[in-house]
Amino acid sequence: MKKKLNFLLCIFLFVPFFLSAQQAQIKGKVVEAETGEPLPGVSILIQNSTRGVITDIDGTFEIRAAPSDKLVFAFLGMISETIEVGNRTYIEVAMKQAASELDEVTIVAFGKQKKESVIGAITTVNTKDLKTPSSNLTTALAGNMAGVIAYQRSGEPGQDNADFFVRGITTFGTNTNPLILIDGVELTSTDLARLRPDDIQSFSVLKDATATALYGARGANGVILVTTKQGVEGPAKISFRFENSISAPTQTVDMADPVTYMKMHNEAILTRDPLGVIQYSQEKIEMTEAGKYPLIYPANDWKKMLFKDQTMNQRVNLNVSGGGGVARYYVAGSFNRDNGILKVDKRNNFNNNIAINNYDLRSNVNIDVTKTTELIVRLSANFEEYSGPLLGGTDMYYLMMHSNPVLFPAYYPADEEFKYAKHILFGNYNNSKINPYAEMVRGYKEKSRSQILAQLELKQDLDFITKGLSARGMMNVSRLSQFAVNRLYNPFYYEISSYNRLTGDYKLIETYIGTEYLGYGELPGERAQNSSFYFEGTLNHARDFGKHNISSLLVFQARESLNANAGSLQLSLPSRNLGLSGRATYSYDTRYFAEFNFGYNGSERFDKNNRFGFFPSAGVAWLISNEAFWENMKPVVNNLKLRYSYG
Repeated sequence: MKKKLNFLLCIFLFVPFFLSAQQAQIKGKVVEAETGEPLPGVSILIQNSTRGVITDIDGTFEIRAAPSDKLVFAFLGMISETIEVGNRTYIEVAMKQAASELDEVTIVAFGKQKKESVIGAITTVNTKDLKTPSSNLTTALAGNMAGVIAYQRSGEPGQDNADFFVRGITTFGTNTNPLILIDGVELTSTDLARLRPDDIQSFSVLKDATATALYGARGANGVILVTTKQGVEGPAKISFRFENSISAPTQTVDMADPVTYMKMHNEAILTRDPLGVIQYSQEKIEMTEAGKYPLIYPANDWKKMLFKDQTMNQRVNLNVSGGGGVARYYVAGSFNRDNGILKVDKRNNFNNNIAINNYDLRSNVNIDVTKTTELIVRLSANFEEYSGPLLGGTDMYYLMMHSNPVLFPAYYPADEEFKYAKHILFGNYNNSKINPYAEMVRGYKEKSRSQILAQLELKQDLDFITKGLSARGMMNVSRLSQFAVNRLYNPFYYEISSYNRLTGDYKLIETYIGTEYLGYGELPGERAQNSSFYFEGTLNHARDFGKHNISSLLVFQARESLNANAGSLQLSLPSRNLGLSGRATYSYDTRYFAEFNFGYNGSERFDKNNRFGFFPSAGVAWLISNEAFWENMKPVVNNLKLRYSYG
């Protein structure tokens, strides 16, 4: 009996050591197959267990595992890998990118289509190309989309939205921008400019009649479709990005120096009239060139006095995504700081340079109410605070270009009489008040803009009625509020009345009495309080019958907008739009395609007998590269399609 007990005791003592001997410390590294770059945050689990680790910033990991264990490598956007440990103590894994749904389909009007079946002219932009060192998304459109012309009229922060045309200008009037839809809701180019590239899932541009017909007259200039990111099932994934960029003018105008300015001015007078009276004497030119007596012979470089060579901007973005089998979430927040290049006078107690703080919040939550019902809740808010010069950066540049550099100094040092003055003694000529420096530092403008959107979307699979049938309803409410005020003082202007060249003493005369306090003025033209309501209901059916594929779509739309600060009875009335749109498609053996679209849209802006318009389109396509006779040509041309559309 005693021997049996000793034997059992030995077994219990040596089992842990035996098990420990079976497991070994496994080290390894995970990289991206295409680039060879390390992948941090990869989840590594022992199959059929809860034990696991995550790769560090260098893509490396350590885990204890037995030779018979299998390691499961998983990462969002990558193909999962399962590897048996065996006798290895070091494992290196190259993960390949998964072909996402967005690589296989194209976002079209009110839905998605397989890329091979798309007949309309649609350009899809890779979201990586939109991540440029700029806080304005519209500036990233130039050169990234075929058939889209984008250009900036100004580089001034806050006024730097790019104008863009889809296949040229197709509308007479002031508004030539395409229709912009973000998550299915019509918004402005300013809203698009403030959208963060980190939050974008897909970006498409609809260019021809077949692609835009469902939007009717609103799509006459083309349509931009943007879809924001949604959460995916899996552990929480945190992404953080910080950027600090230097901004400077890409091109500058070389200005003539003061001496050249005076010589050319005199030459221009004598060229027109040899007997004309020149404005600048030879003495003034020589004294200015020598740099003597700058108070009576000023030589202003307005460009250097008003503008800096460069400025710095900051951008921060943080987003978290994840979820389980029932609910998925994507939550993001960002902050942008953009600065201008105007100089600031330290004698003022305010900043007259351009400074924009922009805050953006976004939350998208997907909830599987049932196996056939999905609820999507989207909330977004954008807040912008602007501070800048009274005239704006563009007008300040205009003043710099057209101001005389030799009539007066920007400001005078105080003489004996005005040595206790608390204000700046701005230079002046003939009581004209044309000092660009005074215009720049005499005050500042403040603008505040806030927009909040709430969206509820419900998707219902109706397979129990007939296979391939589904319905969707979406409701969106938005509120926009903005206002602007000016804070300014009236400058004190001076001219020099006497100057002693021997002693340097001088006497100033006050030509205009200003104010030493900041006044307040509202800008009614920049005040707005708008609200809008949008409803969209769709019924979709898609089904395959052997080599035949058919699909149909019917969409109802209703939109109402209200301007609470209209200023008149007519403009204060609600603006309402109704629309009914449809699409029918047919394809055979993924080789031959046909599509018909229509939009039937109405607006209360027109007479009741002419409120609605019908906008049809049709198209056909032949995917030649899917024909049997093209097999030998696929290594050379793997995708060839002929298409024709009319609308």
